[in-house]
Amino acid sequence: QVQLVESGGGLVQTGGSLRLSCAASGLTFSDYTMGWFRQAPGKEREFVAAISWGGSNTYYADSVKDRFTISRDNAKNTVTLQMNSLKPEDTAAYYCAARSRRRGSLYVRLYRDYDYWGQGTQVTVSS
Repeated sequence: QVQLVESGGGLVQTGGSLRLSCAASGLTFSDYTMGWFRQAPGKEREFVAAISWGGSNTYYADSVKDRFTISRDNAKNTVTLQMNSLKPEDTAAYYCAARSRRRGSLYVRLYRDYDYWGQGTQVTVSS
């Protein structure tokens, strides 16, 4: 049974930082591209960042580029999202997701192209 468990969410002021982690189990972690998505109330789930199965390629939404950094540790089956310079518009539930490497990289930003999802962790940025 595949499990993705996010942690690290919370309340932070504008300009602050948070570090989200996702622990994976039940899958061969190094065979999966890992992504982070977020969803604010009343909005669609949107792509935030992704990292390829080996860690050599990273992808970011324009809205978070140069503020967020995604990384992974295949030895520990974890993926991390370091979020700096947070803004109120970053407020959302953040979800970790896994996508088989067999899917290639074409649709890495598309949430429907992911195979497994975590339950999410809430990030709230106060103004």
